[in-house]
Amino acid sequence: MTQAENINFAEALREVAQARNINELQLIEAFEQSLAQAYNRNVEPDKRVEVHLDPESGDLEVLIVREVVEKVEDENVQISLADALELDPEVEIGMEMEFPVEREKFTRIALQAAKQTLTQKMRETERNIVFNEYKDKEGQVINATVVRMDNKQNYFVELGAGEAILPPREQIPGERLLNGNRVKVYLKEVRKTPKGPTILASRADERLLDYLLRQEIPEVANGIVEVKAIAREAGQRSKVAVYSHNSNVDPIGACIGHRGNRIQAVTGELGRERVDVILWDSNLREFIRNALSPAKVGLIEVNSDRSEATVTVTPDQLSLAIGKGGQNVRLAAKLTGFKIDLRETQAVSDLDAAMQQALQDESGGRETSSSAKSAFDALFKDSKSVAVANPDGSSNVED
Repeated sequence: MTQAENINFAEALREVAQARNINELQLIEAFEQSLAQAYNRNVEPDKRVEVHLDPESGDLEVLIVREVVEKVEDENVQISLADALELDPEVEIGMEMEFPVEREKFTRIALQAAKQTLTQKMRETERNIVFNEYKDKEGQVINATVVRMDNKQNYFVELGAGEAILPPREQIPGERLLNGNRVKVYLKEVRKTPKGPTILASRADERLLDYLLRQEIPEVANGIVEVKAIAREAGQRSKVAVYSHNSNVDPIGACIGHRGNRIQAVTGELGRERVDVILWDSNLREFIRNALSPAKVGLIEVNSDRSEATVTVTPDQLSLAIGKGGQNVRLAAKLTGFKIDLRETQAVSDLDAAMQQALQDESGGRETSSSAKSAFDALFKDSKSVAVANPDGSSNVED
């Protein structure tokens, strides 16, 4: 008897199951399936093969199963009633008969099957460990280490027990990550695939910015200052709308910090991405006005049903409102959720001209009679002083 024939497969599988924290019965079942497939493929093609391993005694059987029929059509899986009755007088049509295979025929294959099963099962176990550890972390930001980049420009980052992919669309444009770099990533998706768990990470997602704001700004972390909306074009510019639940706390000042130290800590993690902090307002017109800053804009007409807004802008503010490549108005639209149409208007220099312009807009169906005051207020919004002309042509400033 060879050494292979002396192996107690049940005992061997039990020891591996305990050492690797694998379910013993599942491991035995996987071994039975693997051996049946291997034997069928290499020894008895086209026949129905079953394998049974007794967990207690360790007895291993390989059986050829054939169905009892009146007339045989396939000898591989059927046996005639006449032949079957010679072997078992009580057999009937439709019953199945099992024919044991000599142990010498499958022992070597059993060893190979055991090795294959263990390798596959351990791989599955490791994959399940990774999936189970990170499936509940989907939507979180964690620290990762860059380990490599492939020829498709995908970065791979080590999370601890697993590895995540950072594809080009989820990278900060222009950011170069080197092997060994420690970075924060947002876990966007964790899912199972035939090849194991796939973890999709992102550094371009706006929720990474939201996380960094909560990390660096105590007032945001404790809920005094609320981040109402974020619009982001990763690596270039973002707009963040904030609101304070405490009238004594300036939300913008809290986010900027002393000499900009808080917002700089945020942008430093994002490759010096510019982050504009603006004041959220429950009044849609004011919110849109704030979102278009640093541009100073005039009248704002809002069609709430269609989520559209028409904004008048003087020629000297138009390019600022649009921004480089349309970025400012694009981010403002994303931040507010409104499609913003910028319309150039002539600048007005005094109260009479402002009132006249507003009345003309009203006659054209643009605004109600209150628009005249709105137009005037808009001209001097954010101004800290008003210039007053003196009789001699000079001017002084009143606070």
